[in-house]
Amino acid sequence: MSERKGSNWSKGLILSKEDTFYAANTFRKYYEQFEHITDYFKEVKKERIDNLPTQLFNPADDYFQSWDMHPEDMDFELKVADSETFHRYLELVASHPNQASIPGRHMLYMLWEKNTETIAGFIRLGSPVMSIKPRNTYLEGTVGMQGTIPMTRFNKHSINGFIIVPSQPFGYNYLGGKLLAGLCCTAEVKEQIDAKYDMDLCLFETTSLYGSSKALSQYDGMKPFIRYKGLTTSSFTPNMHDKAFGDFRKWFMEKNGDHIVDPTVSGRKMKTQMRMIAIIKDSLKQYDVKEYEKFCQFHKDTTKLNEQKRFFISTYGYENVPQIIRGEETVLRKAPNYDRFTKQGILDWWRPKASRRYEQLKSDGRLRRKLELWSESFDIDILREGK
Repeated sequence: MSERKGSNWSKGLILSKEDTFYAANTFRKYYEQFEHITDYFKEVKKERIDNLPTQLFNPADDYFQSWDMHPEDMDFELKVADSETFHRYLELVASHPNQASIPGRHMLYMLWEKNTETIAGFIRLGSPVMSIKPRNTYLEGTVGMQGTIPMTRFNKHSINGFIIVPSQPFGYNYLGGKLLAGLCCTAEVKEQIDAKYDMDLCLFETTSLYGSSKALSQYDGMKPFIRYKGLTTSSFTPNMHDKAFGDFRKWFMEKNGDHIVDPTVSGRKMKTQMRMIAIIKDSLKQYDVKEYEKFCQFHKDTTKLNEQKRFFISTYGYENVPQIIRGEETVLRKAPNYDRFTKQGILDWWRPKASRRYEQLKSDGRLRRKLELWSESFDIDILREGK
């Protein structure tokens, strides 16, 4: 049996010696199978695809596949999507695992090519994360309870692009990732978010899916709409995938006699895993200092699966965003290029670039014509990031 000291969920929980070594070995065996973050993503993706409900129709028919259509002939509509439809289609094309249940503010969009009435991409915008080093540098202040910028004020003006994913090979052939990213930064999207959440949005931020694994990002070369601001820090272990995490959490709950973190808090999956690790460390320290040190080193090594991400922002064409967010000014001032931050402005910027890309690929015989779905293959180039 395990000994529980104190209250506050799992505070003070020390596992029995047998349970301690079982938990440490379970954690170690799970992460030993991954040499790189792409291995981790593929394992999670396989489980998610296996658990998708059986389709009564062929979803492939709904994705863009008109590979002889020139970018000049395309017409797009960015539609707000319901959660079920969004995640059902997204799961088949996105490289990374996706969370269907989204706490806090969020907007879900699907990009449709209107001539073919097919899906070209996906966008999920949501509440920004609290601490990002390059953002602090840009704002000349830190966000949060202990920071110089209150979270309430920051949240009123900021949104994060968590998912910006083109279907493939629409992304590869036509620079679809850049089109989607640009549309996130338009006056039309700002107006929708402002109206839904009573905001005065002026800061869009996002990170590349990969850092050191990929020298380029789909957000590069997007000035003035999106600008690179530096690398994030990364010092946490990626969460266990769904079944492994669920089984491990259930085991800890049985030992604790209750949840090990408050089940009502946000981000509880990450907080639960962090608590599991802390309990293992505390317990190992009681029984075997050498094993404790080995486990601490292994845990540190697992954080290397994550990478520093490239951090990008957009200011929606305003020139005094840091001053607004710091509370020094109250009225947004338009920059000289403000009028370009519209759907039409993005399309006017994207079409010539996409046309050159498409024509070059076609001339070189490198145009891709096969729709890429995870339900059909797990040999997809997971590092492509959509182009």
